[in-house]
Amino acid sequence: MRSLFHLAIHVTDLEAARRFYGDVLGCTEGRSTDSWVDFDCFGHQLSLHLGTPFPVTRTGRVGDHMVMMPHLGVVLPLPDWLALSERLQAQGVSFDIPPQIRFEGEPGEQRTMFFFDPSGNPIEVKGFADFDGLFAA
Repeated sequence: MRSLFHLAIHVTDLEAARRFYGDVLGCTEGRSTDSWVDFDCFGHQLSLHLGTPFPVTRTGRVGDHMVMMPHLGVVLPLPDWLALSERLQAQGVSFDIPPQIRFEGEPGEQRTMFFFDPSGNPIEVKGFADFDGLFAA
């Protein structure tokens, strides 16, 4: 069975969100009104509504890092992750955790990067060479 997620979050500026999610991340815009916009976010539905974003705190211990919680996360095949990482760096995106390898040589080895959208919503993008490692213990 294949399923897709739908996530609705608040943003403070729809035009800034459109530029970031569309132009920077490369997501395709879908339906919208004057108070929300939908994006195809790597095959999933992300709805951005005007409002106050969730408060976030650096409380998630992952490896050697304390990561922002809650956060939006996307898992990509490694070639797509590498291409996105290069695009974000070329566009001058400021990283909270720069692109790197996490759990190298261990089950679940992955690439990861953390950054924020213009409203301060944290985003993590993971890259796996083999998706079987996603739930490796």
